[in-house]
Amino acid sequence: MYKEKLEIPKDHDFVRTSMKSENRKGQDTDIYTYEEMNTKKELVARYEVRDSMCIYPPQKRTISYTKHDITGKEIDSGRLPI
Repeated sequence: MYKEKLEIPKDHDFVRTSMKSENRKGQDTDIYTYEEMNTKKELVARYEVRDSMCIYPPQKRTISYTKHDITGKEIDSGRLPI
C-alpha cells in the first residue's frame, strides 16, 4: 500500500522491518519502518511511515513519512494521500 504512494520503483523491494503503536492526546498512531532494497538487494533508503487517526469524530486520518539515506540522514518527508 505505501510502496505505491511513496513511488518506490516496482522492481525494488520494500520490506517492513518494524511496527509499533502509540495512543496519546486522542490520536491512535501506527508507526512502520521500511527498508528499500534495489534489484541487487542493496539498501537504498529507510522510511518511517506514521499512519494516524483521531479517535474522536470526525476521525480524521493522516499518513506522513520520513525518508532517510543509508547513513541515517533525512532526505525527504511529507504527507501521503489517503
